[in-house]
Amino acid sequence: MVKNKFSYSQALTELENILTEIENEELDLDLLSEKVKRATFLIKECKSRLRKTGEEIESILEDWDNGEDKE
Repeated sequence: MVKNKFSYSQALTELENILTEIENEELDLDLLSEKVKRATFLIKECKSRLRKTGEEIESILEDWDNGEDKE
């Protein structure tokens, strides 16, 4: 499966738009399933990116802390 190229903020905006359409009952019933599938994909991607970013920040801070100890 080819992943879509989009930024985290673009994914959040798209999720917000999908949620608004669902809440306002603007979606045709035939499109509801597709929108829910898309929202699920976007949520998984966002969670993955958040997890990866958190791990990177943790690693950077650990390296920084270790460097401070050597001085």
